[in-house]
Amino acid sequence: MVTDDATLVIELAGPTDWAGFRQACRVLLAEGVPPEQVRWRWGTADDHDAGDPVATPAAPAHADLFSANASASVTGRALTPRDLDRVPLRADQRPLRLSREQLRTLQGASLHRDAGRFELCHRWLHRTHADPRLRQDVLDADWRQLERMAHAVGRDIHKMHAFVRFRPTRRPGEPDLQVAWFEPAHHIVLAAAPFFVRRFANQRWSILTPDLCVAWDGEQLQTAPGARRADAPPADAGEALWLAYYASTFNPARLKDQAMRREMPRRYWANLPEAVLISTLVQQARARTGRMLNDAARDGPAP
Repeated sequence: MVTDDATLVIELAGPTDWAGFRQACRVLLAEGVPPEQVRWRWGTADDHDAGDPVATPAAPAHADLFSANASASVTGRALTPRDLDRVPLRADQRPLRLSREQLRTLQGASLHRDAGRFELCHRWLHRTHADPRLRQDVLDADWRQLERMAHAVGRDIHKMHAFVRFRPTRRPGEPDLQVAWFEPAHHIVLAAAPFFVRRFANQRWSILTPDLCVAWDGEQLQTAPGARRADAPPADAGEALWLAYYASTFNPARLKDQAMRREMPRRYWANLPEAVLISTLVQQARARTGRMLNDAARDGPAP
């Protein structure tokens, strides 16, 4: 058991290791380890907490992974979820049962950029395991925060589906590779990728992001470390055609400026080819709409 002054460091496989988090929590809840005595980290450089013990050594092969060392502390010992699975659980342990919607919310929140997301998930699970009535408390402060985080992640996935723009890259002797650059707000790349697999199943494509890159070779999805914007291909002639089409189909009478900015926030404009036209088209739309209203007022009602 972890002593009062100890800190247990759990090493996840990465910043989106939901399966590892669930695996570790199964043991932590069974052992009653308080969330404030647990630190979550992962083996990549992505969004580590300030002061995160990134260089702590792996756990030694103790018979009891929760036993203290000679200084009565487990601080600095990093354990993986697989290490925790070696802890024998008592047969009388009461499992925590959650609804599918609650699990989806927790999984969504675990993809948020907030560095304390796993601590928050663990705290709510720990509290709910101690008092199962919290499963029905939709106004609980921790749960409401988890819902807000999961909503932000879901919105970011939706934006990625809507705002990814591919550009073709020629490859001698091979099919063209469609490449896109995107900057997600949260850790959503793997969660969003199945949409592109379904939609572009017969093409070869790659989506580059600062966190993680994904590529589809027609048969399986592959991952690679994050990239830079300079790694994405520049604009080509096909993009000019798309901009011409976008401008020609822009209807000034249907412009809703605030709604457009709400659905297409400025933070995404840098990745959208058509964004270079938006300001000009909006200004022209207002002028054209004003002229149409003036003409209608001058001509009077139709007979």
